[in-house]
Amino acid sequence: MNALTGVALVTGGGRGIGLAIARKLADEGMTIAIADLEQAQAEEGRSQLSGRGHLAVEMDVRDEASVDRGFDTVERELGPVRVLVSNAGVLLSGANGQRPQLWEIDLDNWETTFSVNARGTFLCSRAFVTRRRANPVADGRVVTLSSVAAQLGGYRSSAAYIASKSAVIGLTKAVAREGAAFGITANSVAPGLIDAPMFHQTVKGGVTADVNSMIPVGRLGQSEDVANAVAFLASPGAGYITGTVVDVNGGYRMQ
Repeated sequence: MNALTGVALVTGGGRGIGLAIARKLADEGMTIAIADLEQAQAEEGRSQLSGRGHLAVEMDVRDEASVDRGFDTVERELGPVRVLVSNAGVLLSGANGQRPQLWEIDLDNWETTFSVNARGTFLCSRAFVTRRRANPVADGRVVTLSSVAAQLGGYRSSAAYIASKSAVIGLTKAVAREGAAFGITANSVAPGLIDAPMFHQTVKGGVTADVNSMIPVGRLGQSEDVANAVAFLASPGAGYITGTVVDVNGGYRMQ
């Protein structure tokens, strides 16, 4: 893989897949800004990165002013963001702690899910492209996190989550088309069944042989598998790839 340079902003980077992505990009040589809803969580993530000069930023991706403040802080402290990784996301359970059926999803659940997964990705993508129009960088990258659930209508996910992650895929294509004029590529990574907190939220009783048997490679994915894909898309070698979805699912879904 090409050595990575510049600044990467990873939303929801304080834990889980987001932290694995931040670690990988730091290991590859990038300066990282971890953005998280809670400053303490962002700081905890930052403390686990290799290298020096990384930054922790409190950011609520649902809030336009918070996103703009976060970007301004990062670019003031670290310089222009070359890579945006829109990872922040939520999957809300129903009142019984299980995946809610369509008829059990209230409007608050629907709107909260969309406000983080879709609105948050839009606000961060818009903030990034706006700044790169005014102050271009070489090899600008937007990498969003969608989900195999958006492609399969995943039975482990709610209708709100599936729809919001489908919106992320469409938005990513729009960013790819409109950002190309400013040297920006945009792609989405769609994780499958990944051994991370959100997956365990939907699986009670632990991982079973039945779960692994659904995946042709015979194991759950790891957060590092997703991070590796993001790092490739962030590299100069991925400069002719844009507007696509990269599946990281061990063959769970093939096309």
